[in-house]
Amino acid sequence: MSDASSSAVPSLRGRIGRDARSGYYAVPHRYRLHLTLSCPHCLQIAVTHSLLGLDDTLPVTLLPALPDDGAGGYLALRPLYEASAHQHPGPAVAPVLSDSWSGRIVSTDTTEILTDLARRFPGPDLHPCGLDTAIEAVRELCERSINAPAQRAGRADATAAERATALRSLLDGLAAIEHRLATREFLLGEELTLADVELWVTLVRLDTVHRWHLDATAVHRIAEHSRVWAHARRLAGHPAFGRHLDLDGIARRHHTRCQGEEAAGAAIQIVDWAEHAQGRVHSG
Repeated sequence: MSDASSSAVPSLRGRIGRDARSGYYAVPHRYRLHLTLSCPHCLQIAVTHSLLGLDDTLPVTLLPALPDDGAGGYLALRPLYEASAHQHPGPAVAPVLSDSWSGRIVSTDTTEILTDLARRFPGPDLHPCGLDTAIEAVRELCERSINAPAQRAGRADATAAERATALRSLLDGLAAIEHRLATREFLLGEELTLADVELWVTLVRLDTVHRWHLDATAVHRIAEHSRVWAHARRLAGHPAFGRHLDLDGIARRHHTRCQGEEAAGAAIQIVDWAEHAQGRVHSG
């Protein structure tokens, strides 16, 4: 019913190393990101790219909100895939980090692209050494305790008991984040990290995609986690976050892929994202 993950297709996985001995290494203007802001994985990368201030170092090509090649991918990416993997078994999807020197794809793996951007290019320390486990734990919590149960709770073919179990898991996940934010400004302390980017995109997805298939009571219970949603609103007001919100594109992507039934929760928006976002960018 919800947005399919780009991780559902085989990944091309290369890493940017510390120096020339690594093959791929951080050189200004060598690499390019290919992103569609309607995709949650791409949205994470776009926000991280802006937080690092890489506009003049690593350019971004924005793709349309919806695939255009008839196979669930993008025509513009097909030459990169064909140059990188003979008879690539799947659509030419975003995100893509490409290498202009070779004309090939470095990586399509979201987590590894995020880590390499944060660790190999200059900018704020979004992935501090020593916090690898903590950042991965937040990533797991967002996927297993928010995204996945939200999907299950909204499935049209789920029983009442299955929905109730999924909702409990979702509320437990939000409660864990609520508890964490009670004692610190950001998820892992007093500085913003990739963990906050992960959470913010997860909350955007919960309110703009999953909410459409939840009942009103469930949405009200989700909205009761005041610190969680205050954190989401605060980050939405940050230019590196809010300007990348393509609400129309997210809606079109969701309704194109969605197989679920709309429920009463669709009418109860938790965050007015358009109001809090500053200088939004549209992917077209």
